[in-house]
Amino acid sequence: MTGDVSAAPDAATPNAGEICIDASQLRPGVHVRLPVPWMDHQFMFNSFVIADEEQARLIAAMKLPQLFCDPARCKVAPLPQRAAEAPAGNDGEAEKAQLAALTAARMAEKRERARVMSELRGRLDKAQEHYISSAREVGGAIRSFSVNPRAAVERVARVSENTTTALLADPDSAIVLIAEKAHDDGHAAHSLSVMTLALLLGKQAKLPEQALRALGIGALLHDIGKLAIRASILRSSERNRHEEVIYQSHCRAGHAEALRAGNLSPPLLEAILHHHERFDGGGFPDRLSGSAIPLSARLVAIANRFDNLVNPPDTRRAMSPSEALSTLWTREQKAFDATLLQLFVRAMGVYPPGSIVQLSDGRIGAVVGSAPTGQPLSPKVMIYAPEVPRRQSIIIDLASEGVVKIDRPLRLQERPAEELDYLLPRRKINWSYMAEQK
Repeated sequence: MTGDVSAAPDAATPNAGEICIDASQLRPGVHVRLPVPWMDHQFMFNSFVIADEEQARLIAAMKLPQLFCDPARCKVAPLPQRAAEAPAGNDGEAEKAQLAALTAARMAEKRERARVMSELRGRLDKAQEHYISSAREVGGAIRSFSVNPRAAVERVARVSENTTTALLADPDSAIVLIAEKAHDDGHAAHSLSVMTLALLLGKQAKLPEQALRALGIGALLHDIGKLAIRASILRSSERNRHEEVIYQSHCRAGHAEALRAGNLSPPLLEAILHHHERFDGGGFPDRLSGSAIPLSARLVAIANRFDNLVNPPDTRRAMSPSEALSTLWTREQKAFDATLLQLFVRAMGVYPPGSIVQLSDGRIGAVVGSAPTGQPLSPKVMIYAPEVPRRQSIIIDLASEGVVKIDRPLRLQERPAEELDYLLPRRKINWSYMAEQK
């Protein structure tokens, strides 16, 4: 069945363009909307096109006094209205029993789906709490860095260690860190996003645990040199020559600040100093190229650029995660280590969580879980269905659906506000990822 994405404020009131019908008019191909709460029926949607006779019989068995139909969404016209016919004798009782058993089975399936959705949502909530507390800690450390750099490094080291441990301990579950820039300090949110992306890439590159922890600290501190630069310069997308010199100074300034903390590992310091070097030699501050760029800096460079594409200062320029990956791979590949970039694409998936997609049946959704190994085009998708409360939102696993696939990724700027409010409720272009062992 094809789910509808419209809903009236009052479920018992026709939407614009809808007509009232009854169960005698149902047949496959007719659009129907059920005027009852989502949890009170066995179907996945309140509004859909009837797929087969079984669905029509199940709706009739609900004995609803009225149904709604949008003729524009029908594949065939509703049947003419006719008086209800009572089934005769034992055959009628047998059919009622069969429908009751089928309804019970469908309700059991729906409850199981709801249980799975609830578990996934619980993991997402837990990851979000982890993110918010970590961002708060990182923000405090960054703001206090100039006063007590050693203590600040100790604080970010704890965040790095906790996140690294979580990723390594449960690589196949939904460990999602959501960049809620609307609620947290932008610098801290960006640093935390870059850290999680760099850790995901480092994990994919099979770095040992100790190296991952150092990478995490370096990623969290990679922009520490920006604290002394005016916000107007940092936000500008068209800097003049003088402003660009000031902007590029943040790498050396951050390196100098980090040195004040003392006893930091070379890979950590190199990530701060060289994360803007380009593999083709066109970066800064030292125009290093190829393998001359330290590994930690090459890792952070990819993570940093991805987050800047997804979460730019000007949100009108924001890309979806799938758009950002495509840009890195097709337009900017020369700037990065090709082997690491390929690993990053593999780790994020063809459709990274946070991407808005259109499914083959026309529905719109947000990817909320990475695809399983061997099925890169089949992630978990949360469906836009405003008739369903968001806390009970429908999440489908395309790997097990079989028929429904992703038709294409969608650009955020082309989607209506109410759709993004449902799928990405924090709106400053939330992205998330699932850390999964590939």
